[in-house]
Amino acid sequence: MSEAQNTVALPPYPEIEKADALYGVSRWGGGFIRILENGHIGLVHPDRPDAVPTDLMHIIDSLNERGITAPVLLRVADFISYRIDQINALFSSAIEEQGYKNRYQGVFPVKVNQQAQVIDRIVAYGRSHDFGLEVGSKAELLIALAQDLGPRAALICNGVKDAEFVRLALMSQRLGFNVFLVLESPREVELVLREADALGVRPQLGIRIKLTHEVSGNWAASSGDRSTFGMSIAQVMDVIDALRARNYLDCLKLQHSHLGSQVPNIIEIRMAAQEACRFFVEISREGAPLEFLDLGGGLGVDYTGEHRAAENSTNYTLSEYCLNIVETVRYAMDEAEMPHPVIITESGRSCVAQSSMLLFNVLEATRYDSPEPVWAHPDDHMILKNMLNIESYLSAERVHECWNDLVFYRNEMRALLKSGQVSLRETAKAERAHLYLMNRIKSLLAGVEGGNDEMELAVQQAADIYHGNFSLFQSLPDVWAIDQLHPIAPLHRLREKPTRRAVISDITCDSDGKIDRFVLGDGVSKTLPVHELEATCDYYLGVFFIGAYQETLGDLHNLFGDTNVVTVELQDDGRFELMHEQEGDTVAEVLTYVEYEPRRLVDGFKAIVERAVHEGAIAPRDRREMIDAFKDSINGYTYFEH
Repeated sequence: MSEAQNTVALPPYPEIEKADALYGVSRWGGGFIRILENGHIGLVHPDRPDAVPTDLMHIIDSLNERGITAPVLLRVADFISYRIDQINALFSSAIEEQGYKNRYQGVFPVKVNQQAQVIDRIVAYGRSHDFGLEVGSKAELLIALAQDLGPRAALICNGVKDAEFVRLALMSQRLGFNVFLVLESPREVELVLREADALGVRPQLGIRIKLTHEVSGNWAASSGDRSTFGMSIAQVMDVIDALRARNYLDCLKLQHSHLGSQVPNIIEIRMAAQEACRFFVEISREGAPLEFLDLGGGLGVDYTGEHRAAENSTNYTLSEYCLNIVETVRYAMDEAEMPHPVIITESGRSCVAQSSMLLFNVLEATRYDSPEPVWAHPDDHMILKNMLNIESYLSAERVHECWNDLVFYRNEMRALLKSGQVSLRETAKAERAHLYLMNRIKSLLAGVEGGNDEMELAVQQAADIYHGNFSLFQSLPDVWAIDQLHPIAPLHRLREKPTRRAVISDITCDSDGKIDRFVLGDGVSKTLPVHELEATCDYYLGVFFIGAYQETLGDLHNLFGDTNVVTVELQDDGRFELMHEQEGDTVAEVLTYVEYEPRRLVDGFKAIVERAVHEGAIAPRDRREMIDAFKDSINGYTYFEH
């Protein structure tokens, strides 16, 4: 269905430029995300810059009308299609520019995002490019074999394989699948050849090389001698000899190596590709008719927009990546006087990261300062009077001194409470005084250039906590596990100056369920600029570029399940088409994951209620209301519902 949107032409507004500079949207947005003139975040199709952007708040309002409430994972199909087209177009351009005498073929690693809607669209959008799939488990192989892949699209089988996996992959060759069974270890040689002999199939084999070059970034451990998968130089020779002895060396068509995920530095990519080419040349000279060079993953996404070699950024563009890969392989093959192989990459992160975003509302805020003044009373304890007197000498020149005094006096009042020398009421007044003076100090520091580190830390410690309606562990696991950065910004009110600074807490009962590193226009910050919450309307935030891994790595902390998911397609007039909706997990569904039978829980609760009726604790008429409430909850959304 297509959804209209009311667009009001607004004059250019300087606050939009300020908001863009503050949150860095145009820097990290990659042409997909921008701030609209009405102060909302909008979605833009990079191939259609003249089209009307689609307002994210309009999408939220439309979903709310349909009963699809936040938190919601929004997938934009256009962004997947665009990125697949772009990768293939830029490789084609690099091949033409370099005079490369073969082609490029991409594959999507299913592990990056196994969701059916994503895989279906990857296959559909990639069919004209012979775009294939990479699988690393039996379940992923079954997903791939149910797809209508093109006849030339590669199906790369990596990972540890049992006989059933191998047999199914070999049988699929008869159906026309272009399957490559990649040997991960010498142990797999006998297994694969035994099944091939039994089926009478000449397999297409690959061999996975463990490159010695180590890359940087969060996934450095997936490269170098200590990487988990792939074979050492000695093992490679053992496999070549074993294949030759069994008359299967002519089946070795593909060489695979994995550079790592999110490689930040283009020099590292080039060096790893050079090493992979040396292996390719030497294995070919051993008599293997290699035709395909699979360079694995590594292509990064610039999550911060810093364009530098950092864990969450890259110092290269997609165009530079393609050109460097093609140039490196061409040079190595020409130097060895060998034919140019088909280049394969497994750039899953780049294909889907920017296509998904988590949209959630803020439920409430915990504030660590207050605008409400506190007045001294003659009967106040002397420590409290001293604390309140700080305001009399509070100035830009003495702000550090005032901060130190404030911390000291509050600690003294807390110590007096513990020793019984002041009452709880007096201590509460001191705590309110601390909040008020902290508010004054923060206001003063807002106009001071270049504050010292200690004062900056003090302000960070006094930042608000905005409690978001989501689970970090379910929707953003890498933020918790490896400090992955994803851009976060308010979805609206960007024509207003944000007057608060906050960290984001989720609704799980875990102190780790928080976000305290944010991508801003001037770098990474410990706090996010936010607006005051309003009683009459929800405040929405968006976490962007979460299409890679985040949808499939989540856990059930506090039994918060999958969020609602919608897939949309953007229209040129600012409308959107709702292509697919997937309701989030109900409480009942989540309970089954941890071995509970919802029907038995209902029956157990009924028995407890009936016993209460029998004992006279509740009236019989209360029984139905209580049981209905239990049933409503067990069949409801796991997240906060209005």
